[in-house]
Amino acid sequence: MVTVNHILEIKDYGQSIWMDNLARDLIQSGELKRMIEERGLRGLTSNPAIFEKAIKGNKIYDADIEAGIRAGKPLLELYESLIFDDIRNACDIFLPVYEESGGLDGYVSIEVPPNIANDTEKTIQEARRYYKEIGRPNVMIKIPGTSAGLPAVEAVIADGINVNVTLLFSVQSYVNTAWAYIRGLEKRVEKGEDISKIGSVASFFLSRIDSSIDAQIDEKLAKGVDTAEQEAKLRAVKGKIAIANAKIAYQEYKTIINDPRWLALKEKGANVQRLLWASTGTKNPEYSDVMYVDELVGPDTVNTLPPATIEACADHCDVASRIDTGVEEAYNLIESLNDPDININLAGVMTELLEDGIAKFVQPFESLMASLQEKVDRLAAV
Repeated sequence: MVTVNHILEIKDYGQSIWMDNLARDLIQSGELKRMIEERGLRGLTSNPAIFEKAIKGNKIYDADIEAGIRAGKPLLELYESLIFDDIRNACDIFLPVYEESGGLDGYVSIEVPPNIANDTEKTIQEARRYYKEIGRPNVMIKIPGTSAGLPAVEAVIADGINVNVTLLFSVQSYVNTAWAYIRGLEKRVEKGEDISKIGSVASFFLSRIDSSIDAQIDEKLAKGVDTAEQEAKLRAVKGKIAIANAKIAYQEYKTIINDPRWLALKEKGANVQRLLWASTGTKNPEYSDVMYVDELVGPDTVNTLPPATIEACADHCDVASRIDTGVEEAYNLIESLNDPDININLAGVMTELLEDGIAKFVQPFESLMASLQEKVDRLAAV
């Protein structure tokens, strides 16, 4: 019996599947190369939590750590030497995808240090340094889409650096990101420089939104509701808001790519900044494990999946272009949060998620540095 890999079908609808995971053993074992060939992976994203998991308790890094100790490298420099090597090697493995796709795919994302998320100038400096030191055309620098991050995005795009704008939750945050990208390209055009080699994605988060809103709904239901109608209204929005929010963001994307300012850049060879669906591993076991894939397949998009979701999707995704379906229902769902019977402040949820998202990157980074220090101390004592 021939096994169908549904991820390969997704590419036919104009969406690329990237993986949200990186570790040295994936590279050295040939597993990453196999996943590109057999699973149809088109790119890769990383973050401090992923690197913490990769380095902590994994002997594969010990020889390089010992070499760093002998060279007297400070802790941060040692950390960067480990992850920059992994990023470079992953970029090399994805280079054929990058070349074959004309620079659309084949990117490997690395995040600037998360503890500088609110410092525009430091973010610009680190993005430039990371890009230069890693030295690969298909590396993509991750910058949070915060009020401090977006001016950095604009500056870095103007420098010709590929950018993954991360931690986007609200539709307005996506719109702001798209215009930061456009302004960066316009600045580059003003300098008479090429814009045809720059890649960018806007990482729009999903499951965390549903987790937050569902928790509020469950709390309201647990306290007891006044009427059966109110209960029905509350249950009707459970597990639905993240996908509705994403579909509305996609409508904004379609408006932006028809704007005269964008069309002028397109004429000069600019690549579209694709919406990337992030946080797509389903948190609630009551929901389909591929719900954030099936509902959001569509042209000019990326979905970055954790390994378990990749395997689940390859096995049983129900692939069709649904990004433009149920759009009116999506607007109605978002509007229904204002109903007195539901009464959930979506803007408040988004603000909280952004703050929490930065913390979720800072904490693993600090934990990683602490565990790396422990490993340095242990190996230095041997």
